[in-house]
Amino acid sequence: MSIIQLDLPDARVLDLFAGSGALGIEALSRGARSVDLVDSSAKGLKTLQANLAALEAGADAKVHRADAIKFIGGLPELAYDVAFADPPYGQGYAEAVADAWIKMPFARVLGVEHERKVRLPGDADRREYGDTVVTFYRRP
Repeated sequence: MSIIQLDLPDARVLDLFAGSGALGIEALSRGARSVDLVDSSAKGLKTLQANLAALEAGADAKVHRADAIKFIGGLPELAYDVAFADPPYGQGYAEAVADAWIKMPFARVLGVEHERKVRLPGDADRREYGDTVVTFYRRP
């Protein structure tokens, strides 16, 4: 979050493969205007809803039960200011998110978490943290 903290105040944020909602909720705590959280797992969505309720963050959050790749496929250019994706490893989702953003940048800034052995396409800033990498894309 510290890498993009200056992009968060008043931002429209997208959290793909949201899971517990930690990234989206953190973005709200750092001044984001709103967050859309996308996940397809019933169990994950239950946890996400509980976390939003516990933190009283629901007013600025919208939860979508959807396939994240299909969700971004329908977005217009720059629908969001900041987008995060933390997909399951080893299933090609990180590459699919990066490819979709390269074709149609749906956010000014995109951060994709993935395993170290994966190299995402395009011109991006790759930050390594042990076996995990976060690749950042920015729209000029």
